[in-house]
Amino acid sequence: MQKNKILFLGKKSDSHCKKAAEFINKNFENVFTYFGEWGEPLPEKVKLWRGDYIISYLSRWVIPDYLIKEAKVAAINFHPATPHYPGIGCNNFALYEEAEEFGVTCHHMAQSVDTGDIIAVKRFPVFQSDDISSLLSRTYDFQLILFYEILERIIKNEPLPSSNERWTRKPFSRKQLDNLSIIEPYMQKEEIKRRIRATSYQEFQPTVEIAGHSFKLKI
Repeated sequence: MQKNKILFLGKKSDSHCKKAAEFINKNFENVFTYFGEWGEPLPEKVKLWRGDYIISYLSRWVIPDYLIKEAKVAAINFHPATPHYPGIGCNNFALYEEAEEFGVTCHHMAQSVDTGDIIAVKRFPVFQSDDISSLLSRTYDFQLILFYEILERIIKNEPLPSSNERWTRKPFSRKQLDNLSIIEPYMQKEEIKRRIRATSYQEFQPTVEIAGHSFKLKI
């Protein structure tokens, strides 16, 4: 087993995160694993970590710069989108823009979210039939494949690859995602269709705003 000291940060109750964590724990002796949700504080034990690699996999925490610097070899993140969709709501904006392809990115972590040097990108087509659920499902599958490919190199003590790709825009914000889910009477039919496709997911539905009043759209 590999002796590198690894900090693995993931999302609670996610089957793909669980598989990734199990893989790391099976191949490395010294693994510290933590799962969290949006709004939960970074565990105190994480703040004290020192080691070789930080691996963020769908993690809900923004990793502070001082902790990133404690990774002797690399602090890397697996981002569920291509470099064209940094930040939050990646799949939402891809569907809204009617992107023909989507994908996943592995990159070095930096002080600002989704700005670090890119290690590798894996892409796949977006179909007209895709909605948030189907696109997310395929995204998470491809992200796990990319994870295995990158971890194989670490296990073999091979250097991480370096991609020529660059982030193409500033990271999307929560405010931008919230605004995307708003439908107003003046909007054209096509615009409304795109917003519904891009923001309808389980209990999350677009908001219709009429004369200062907001109503949840029921689909």
